[in-house]
Amino acid sequence: MRLFPATAAILLMSSSAFAQTGAPLPASNPFAKPSTLPFEAPPFDRIKSADYAPALLAGMKAQRDEVNAITRARSAPTFDNTIAALERSGRLLERASMAFFGVVGANTDPVLQKTQADLAPAFAAHQDAINLDPALFARVKTLYDTRQSLGLTPEQLQVLTLTYQNMVRAGALLSPADKVTLSKYNAELSTLETAFQQKLLAATKAGALVVEDRAKLAGLSDAEIAAAADAAKARGLAGKYVLTLQNTTQQPELATMTDRATREALFDASWTRAEKGDANDTRDTISRIALLRAQKAKLLGFATWADYVLQDQMANNPQTALGFMQQLGTPVAAEQKREAAELQAQIRATGGNFDLKPWDWDFYSEQVRKAKYDLNQDELKPYFEINKVLTDGVFYAANQLYGLTFKRRTDIPVYQPDVMVYEVFEADGKPLGLMYFDYWKRDNKNGGAWMSNFVNQSKLLGTKPVIYNVGNFTKPASGQPALISFDDVVTMFHEFGHALHGLFADQVYPSVSGTNTARDFVEFPSQFNEHWALDPKVLPHYAVNYKDGSVIPQALVDKIKRASTFNSGYSFGEALAAAELDMSWHSLTAAAGRQDVDAFEGKALAATGLDVTDVPPRYRSSYFLHIWANGYSAGYYAYSWTKMLSANAFNWFEDHGGMTLANGQRFRDMILSRGHTMDYAPMFRAFNGSDPQVGPLLKDLGLNADGSRIAPKAAK
Repeated sequence: MRLFPATAAILLMSSSAFAQTGAPLPASNPFAKPSTLPFEAPPFDRIKSADYAPALLAGMKAQRDEVNAITRARSAPTFDNTIAALERSGRLLERASMAFFGVVGANTDPVLQKTQADLAPAFAAHQDAINLDPALFARVKTLYDTRQSLGLTPEQLQVLTLTYQNMVRAGALLSPADKVTLSKYNAELSTLETAFQQKLLAATKAGALVVEDRAKLAGLSDAEIAAAADAAKARGLAGKYVLTLQNTTQQPELATMTDRATREALFDASWTRAEKGDANDTRDTISRIALLRAQKAKLLGFATWADYVLQDQMANNPQTALGFMQQLGTPVAAEQKREAAELQAQIRATGGNFDLKPWDWDFYSEQVRKAKYDLNQDELKPYFEINKVLTDGVFYAANQLYGLTFKRRTDIPVYQPDVMVYEVFEADGKPLGLMYFDYWKRDNKNGGAWMSNFVNQSKLLGTKPVIYNVGNFTKPASGQPALISFDDVVTMFHEFGHALHGLFADQVYPSVSGTNTARDFVEFPSQFNEHWALDPKVLPHYAVNYKDGSVIPQALVDKIKRASTFNSGYSFGEALAAAELDMSWHSLTAAAGRQDVDAFEGKALAATGLDVTDVPPRYRSSYFLHIWANGYSAGYYAYSWTKMLSANAFNWFEDHGGMTLANGQRFRDMILSRGHTMDYAPMFRAFNGSDPQVGPLLKDLGLNADGSRIAPKAAK
């Protein structure tokens, strides 16, 4: 997941009131001047939580002053004195906000959370003050209306066009009265989105399952039990065990715990984490968010929030996105029914006298996997030591495709001791950027995995990318090896695909640089990079037994490949159900009014045609962080859409020689380095030679379009 930090607001401020918000920033504040560290990396050794608020407020005021200077200029608008000046504005705010939102997501504390809530009104007012400034819009519109006669470069023309379109989408053409209404909507929405994020973080921590009897954890490894004991100690529960929750519905421990009652308790803790009727219950918050988004869309001239959001996406409209999902629904639903029947048969075969439930799925699917493919996940883990995966897998693949090399930097300060930093170099030795890796789960970290920037690439500003990858893997107990699952390996490759998209940014203007692209395009490079985890050149290079140094046996590799489409109805279906749930919420009209969350969710899931009883959605409404706070509203379909893009692109690689530097350079030149300097459909078509089709995606899932399974290849 690519992280897009959200801004928040509590009350409305006028532009004139806002201009008084930021006090002068003391020179002692670590954000007062650009960082002197390599690549202008944030000086986390000097930054205290209390430093962010004054820097953010001062940064907002400084940018408003810069914008005022643009609008008060007596000279006629030009690209340089208006559009480029906008691109150059806000440097203090960007320095502070990119560090702030990065740490809030990955290592928050009470001061940071209070700052996030307290500064919400300033963030909302700041955005509106720029987007709804009539004098600024008049200058932008003058340039836009004469754009073909200005002699602009293609990138400049794109930046001008997007600036105009974004201001229109933000309400620049509204009447003064409607602008006031819009700002009220924005203020309340950003307040609620911040509240949702903070409630969910607290609910996820409080919802962890506490187990008193070690026997109830039978099936977990000694290392996993030790980690649960450590988690309990950290909460003052010495002698007990705590299974912390990850952000998804299903939890990793459900695949191996033999005690069915404990599995059910863990599933229930996850399923109801934000529905306890307490201060952390998110349902009232999200029902209000959904209504406000529908009202905002109507004000801006759109039928629904989905229509508003998808206007500037690759899919372009909800009908295209829904049509894409419906093409997948029939074959995936058929596969889910087959998989459920197999698991029920396995339950009966092993003496179970009960019907399959969601908390049984992972446990019995692992048994079926072992029976059908002789593949035991515990057999795999010794070959996936996380540091080896990173350096000899993720980095190695990037070297073989793009010629990159990496050097560990221990002199760059970090925001948490477990974070690692690497400098990235081009094939010719020139520095490309800086990478942070923060992999271990913490109670003060948002769930899931993501990528974002501390510093954006821009030739205009003379900056190179400083990027971070964040995960939520279970940290081993002291003295234990850092072993991860193959799913975790794929996550590492995925997030580094985002990082490559950011590292290869080659733009003049920051607004179109790197991963500043549409939701249904930004996941394409990351989904694509997952394919290299199993590449025959890459896998043996990193999959080495931590005990004896032996390379993963070919027989085990063959098992992984043969099992690669196993359980695809479940794994893809739970994401597809979540995407359709998201689209249902955001296809509401303003006239529909406020919804009862439980009733709406039940109706929406039933309408998908998927087996949501046995295969619950990856996220319920109440803990769907992506769509309520992380910028993926009406956009969760993007993960499936970009799987289609990546499957088509990987087919191109397979047809043209696979992992070669020449192919990597072509992908870099035509996709990874383009940012948003051109429209997505022609960009993809130029690389792939055709528009994307669902066939390669269904093939990756092991399915035919009619719902039948693709016959597996014979084992070697």
